[in-house]
Amino acid sequence: MKFEQLEERIGYRFKEPKLLKQAMCHSSFANERHMDRLLNNERLEFLGDAVLELITSEFLFKNYPKMPEGEATRTRASIVCEQTLALCARELGLGAFLLLGKGEDLTGGRDRDSITSDALEALLGAVYLDGGFASAKEFVHRFVLNDIEHKKLFFDSKTILQEEIQGETTELLHYVLTGEEGPDHNKRFMVHACLGSQVIGEGSGRTKKAAEQEAAYRALIERHRARKD
Repeated sequence: MKFEQLEERIGYRFKEPKLLKQAMCHSSFANERHMDRLLNNERLEFLGDAVLELITSEFLFKNYPKMPEGEATRTRASIVCEQTLALCARELGLGAFLLLGKGEDLTGGRDRDSITSDALEALLGAVYLDGGFASAKEFVHRFVLNDIEHKKLFFDSKTILQEEIQGETTELLHYVLTGEEGPDHNKRFMVHACLGSQVIGEGSGRTKKAAEQEAAYRALIERHRARKD
């Protein structure tokens, strides 16, 4: 039933349900149950990574005909990087569907960027094997390439935000740790991005750096939306 809920969420019904289960099977789960190492999601993640790169490249080539190769390469890198894919996985609530070993689960594996981003690529690989390139393309366009103008900012949000602000004001951009929660092995940090005394973005993450990156990303989104309005 659990995986049926995931199928509903992504709008795709698997002909081979075992592919979906394998996509959600982390190595810690397979190791704990002495399963064949080939039954975890690492091979599907390998395939999904290649499929994602191809679909993203095609998207940029067709939709940004005046974008030079160098800029296209950087943009693609920002879209398929771990942080952006983990953001997509969070929006899908993918962590709730992962099969994790007890130790990995207890130490916050469901929220760990490296695990959730790999799971998203494994899920894409499973969709590709089960439904072909058209189904995989639909998945990527719906869940990864949506809101692309904002997502491509995520790759190095702190640097981009700093460069934008330097050209506008002499006020200091800085990051303030506002809280932390959870035990030491599963800590989560909350951070504000501040311009002078004004809070311009909020973020959280398993490390202070990750929380700062998300806070900068949120600030960039708000700034870009304000310009359009």
